[in-house]
Amino acid sequence: MKNLKAQFERIAIKIGSNVIAQSDGSLNTTRMLRLVEEIAILNKKGVEVILITSGAVAAGRNEMKPTRKTNIISAKQIWASIGQVKLMSTYQFLFGKYGIQAGQLLATKDSFRDRQHYLNMKNCITAMLENKVLPVVNENDTIAITELMFTDNDELSGMISSMMDCGSLIILTNVDGIYTGVPGCEGSVLIKEIGEDFNDPGQYISASRSEFGRGGMITKCSIAREIASEGINVYIANGTRDSIITSIVSGKDVPCTYFPASVTKKSGVKKWLSHSDTFAKGIVYINKGAKMALLGDKATSLLMIGVSRIEGFFKKGDIIRIFDEKGKQIGLGKAQYDSEKAVQYMGEKRKQPLVHYDYLLINEKNL
Repeated sequence: MKNLKAQFERIAIKIGSNVIAQSDGSLNTTRMLRLVEEIAILNKKGVEVILITSGAVAAGRNEMKPTRKTNIISAKQIWASIGQVKLMSTYQFLFGKYGIQAGQLLATKDSFRDRQHYLNMKNCITAMLENKVLPVVNENDTIAITELMFTDNDELSGMISSMMDCGSLIILTNVDGIYTGVPGCEGSVLIKEIGEDFNDPGQYISASRSEFGRGGMITKCSIAREIASEGINVYIANGTRDSIITSIVSGKDVPCTYFPASVTKKSGVKKWLSHSDTFAKGIVYINKGAKMALLGDKATSLLMIGVSRIEGFFKKGDIIRIFDEKGKQIGLGKAQYDSEKAVQYMGEKRKQPLVHYDYLLINEKNL
């Protein structure tokens, strides 16, 4: 873990519900204070911290019991509306003890769909950091419905750390990291490092989830590997351990699972595209010639002459999936035509490509 200073100039820290929620759902303010103390130490040293936190639904659930008529989605929205106020006011109070102004930012997955919305959010967080306001980010569970929900806040933390060009992402949960078996069981050993060549860590991971959170260790591992491939160091560690954050930042050998950053980094647009698969509006099938060009060494745009078939409807500026003739997805791109015009121009020689190279992401596994 070389060049610690560069790695920790700007970091994202994700705190899970299982770290700050007690068994009855109430907030563990003592644990929250310990974590805030650590962030305050980093803040004093000039480290820019973006905090992604869970806990709103859990905190709200402890406050009220919905009527029988209320379905589970509406109940969670109510719990989130109550709990988010408690969660944020607690953070503001605790950070205020150290002279740190904390600001709230609520996001849905749809906030990342449109490039302009994405940049607006990035500009907002950038302005907060420039004005010494610590961003506290959470999913907006009060309006999120199934198709607009993140897998969990692990996914949100990955997208935020990618968007904000963080050097590191620290994911805090209630275990020390990823083990070769069930944590605490005989013979189960902590895996200290998972690099690009590590052979399927998912084989070791239990699919169980915490009582209050939506995500499990499988999701954390998947997100960590994806974010590390984008050039960001990722740590999965135990948020119930004292001084865990400052120990990681100072380079101490503490229990955690480390995912080293890939040497190759993606551009801002490519990083946005790499998290946009669920937003895609249609499928474009390309012929062999276009596939060879896109997978070649030379940077190439997707031309209309290479398009053989189009499925679905999309507008200009929407994300579209790119498939080969055998139905294998080879990439994503931002459409420069709507689907109606794309069908009209399909197979033609046109100056403007369907997807310009700058807004094209090829699945590297196919290279």
